[in-house]
Amino acid sequence: MPTFKALLATQDSGKFHASIQQLDRESLPPGEVTIRVKYSTLNYKDGLAVTGKPGVIRKFPMVPGVDLAGVVEESSSPEWKPGDAVVVTGFGLSETQWGGYAELARLDARLLVPLPKGLTLKQAMAIGTAGFTAMQCVIALEHHALKPSTGDVLVTGAAGGVGSVAVAILAKLGYHVVASTGRAQLGSYLRSLGAAEIVDRATLTTPSQRPMESERWAGAVDSVGGDTLAAIIRALRARGSVASCGLAGGAALNTTVLPFILRGVNLLGINSVYVSREERLDIWERLARDLPLTLLDQMTEEAPLESIFELGEQILAGKIRGRTVIRI
Repeated sequence: MPTFKALLATQDSGKFHASIQQLDRESLPPGEVTIRVKYSTLNYKDGLAVTGKPGVIRKFPMVPGVDLAGVVEESSSPEWKPGDAVVVTGFGLSETQWGGYAELARLDARLLVPLPKGLTLKQAMAIGTAGFTAMQCVIALEHHALKPSTGDVLVTGAAGGVGSVAVAILAKLGYHVVASTGRAQLGSYLRSLGAAEIVDRATLTTPSQRPMESERWAGAVDSVGGDTLAAIIRALRARGSVASCGLAGGAALNTTVLPFILRGVNLLGINSVYVSREERLDIWERLARDLPLTLLDQMTEEAPLESIFELGEQILAGKIRGRTVIRI
């Protein structure tokens, strides 16, 4: 194909513009592997990128889409051959490298991982960066001694992408999962994923002058940040941990050192963008094993690329439930 469909974002004199266009194949950036993209996905960062919010795209012109799944079309790398099914998440896609909102992508071979056994291309994108991050959080908590017998595990932003996958994984592993959400109408949805309890997010952000609260959480997966993360830290059990992976509720963190030095709690930072190849393969293996695919399919909706601008606004407004796969 001499041309391919792509969402192209540009900036002229500080003014952002994005539209779906037909691009010449020669416009693809250099790289060892050309991929025919079948699916991408919708993450919070994608919402920021396609609506022109700062903080994601660092170089223009840019094809957004932090994830992609497809089939190798051309390769100069001995590691990949035409017909191989591959997945790419993170690694600067949509930031400094063209991403998944296009029919073709050209990338260096080191960025690709094989489609995990047991997953379809669509299911890999139903997982995407959000699900990948959720699994990273679970593994980090496990490395800090969290076990099902340790106590309750809190998941904030539970109806979103990271939260939905985290709830499903933790429940499958035998944890007592408490799901926090500001959308009470989604309680039955969260219980269907395995949540044992539902708490209103407002109860977690009630102002407090106390540096510590009664011990409640053995662990937590937090994609909200801000006052919510501060409240979790105050209520962690002794030697409990919270995996912090998002800032939908704000980037500032107002806390004290007391929970850290009196209870020995851990604040675990999660970065899903730059992960070693070995760790990346381990995370995908765990996802294929520990995320029930029936629940993944249940939490996933599919939409065409042409709907991405509307969906981007919706995810920033907290109106997206679960995962959304973008059909390229």
